[in-house]
Amino acid sequence: MNDDITRRKLLAGAGAVLATRAVTSDAAQAASNSEADLTALTVTEASRRLAAREITSVDLTRAYLQRIERLNPRINAYITVTGEQALAQAHDLDAERAAGRTRGPLHGIPVALKDNIDTAGIRTTAASAVYADRVPDEDAPVVQKLRAAGAVFLGKLNMHEFAYGGTCVITHYGPVHNPWNLDYTPGGSSGGSAAAVAARLCAAALGTDTAASVRFPAACCGVVGLKATHGLASIRGIVPLSEMHDHVGPIARSVADTALVMEAIAGYDALDPVSIRAAVPRMAEGIGRDVKTLRIGVPRKPFFDGLDPQIEVAVHVALDVLRGLTRSMVDVDLPNVDSYTVLSAETYQYHAKLIADPVKRALYDPITLGRIMGGANISSTDYIQSRRRMQLARNTVNQHFERVDLLITPTSMAPPVAIAAALAQVPDESGMIRNTLPFDVYGIPTISVPCGFTRTGFPIGVQISGPPLGEARVLALAHAYERATQWHTRMPLALA
Repeated sequence: MNDDITRRKLLAGAGAVLATRAVTSDAAQAASNSEADLTALTVTEASRRLAAREITSVDLTRAYLQRIERLNPRINAYITVTGEQALAQAHDLDAERAAGRTRGPLHGIPVALKDNIDTAGIRTTAASAVYADRVPDEDAPVVQKLRAAGAVFLGKLNMHEFAYGGTCVITHYGPVHNPWNLDYTPGGSSGGSAAAVAARLCAAALGTDTAASVRFPAACCGVVGLKATHGLASIRGIVPLSEMHDHVGPIARSVADTALVMEAIAGYDALDPVSIRAAVPRMAEGIGRDVKTLRIGVPRKPFFDGLDPQIEVAVHVALDVLRGLTRSMVDVDLPNVDSYTVLSAETYQYHAKLIADPVKRALYDPITLGRIMGGANISSTDYIQSRRRMQLARNTVNQHFERVDLLITPTSMAPPVAIAAALAQVPDESGMIRNTLPFDVYGIPTISVPCGFTRTGFPIGVQISGPPLGEARVLALAHAYERATQWHTRMPLALA
């Protein structure tokens, strides 16, 4: 721990972190004790009860749809709800199970998808007026994989327009509200995915992560968000920002749940130019694995600089817990990485034809359009040089894991911002991605798990990162930390 964090500061901050524990734990306990509230079940718990024939997928799906009808008007997590299709899917999957056929742990589990992930016959808008009437002809490969695994699709989730921001107030369908305080943002760009999981409007959700967009909203909403090794899951059929940065990954209420979903969507796709041909790590096997031999590295700079004091304290308390679970903990250094040229150029390249059409150009939010135009004048030389540096960073990332097995950092620098403030003036979003973007550049597996709360009741996340294809190791420590704490069991009081 840094010398400037005094014991008095630590204890005072720990009190703030624990301030909401009593009020939220009562709600969580009430929900978990309620046999009728099926939406309180994690994916793992629901899967077990489905397999034991204690509940049906139709029961589970209907419970989620009823909750969506009641709460989504307040949260605005969904753009499209596919209730009839979901119930029909659930009915068919129940019939399969009754006939003795099961597809695995996701058989009959209701999930939802960020609305930049293509779904056949169902509009996929990327939260933009530009794509308000866009209906894909086929599912994205990750949707095909989830369908094959037996997942039930509840609908498409709201997001920051074209995934180009971290607040989810810039969306054609209205801002997404954080379930912990409806006046605040849920983070972004997968804010609808994180808010829906936190509010129990789906058992799990898919989001996408280019610079922060799975892990940052997961931290803001008190849930778990996993970004696997770049290219391990196909990004084909997903409205892109930057193929060199884009990841698709799960948001769920437990580490075990993210492992189940990530394992289901992973796999090589020859038609995805950044897909990697590699054996899919057995992620579920990381759950419950012994972590006593793991060596932890803590990169202090810049990840711990300029943190909100309450986040600083919560993460240092989390480090104390992790130190007790593992073999050793040492400070390490990571080199600065700069990939904005690649990101900006690839984003502009995708949108260039749309922007060239005056009618479509007028449909973009001006802030989104301005960000996209930031890549318009990047030269091919600058792009190639920046991409080369990025690739070299990926090629050499393993050297940072010679002394340690995993890296621990805060997920975000500050709690979420108020919706009214974000609408009045675009916040500086560089702080929202500072601690997350480097791991997109490296392309390594990273998970955000809840590690506390601020005095005003906002969740805080800590980030665990591992070497390429080290998902099982990352999940093992994340699960061990989850079992050693109770932060993941909290539920938003107003929505319990």
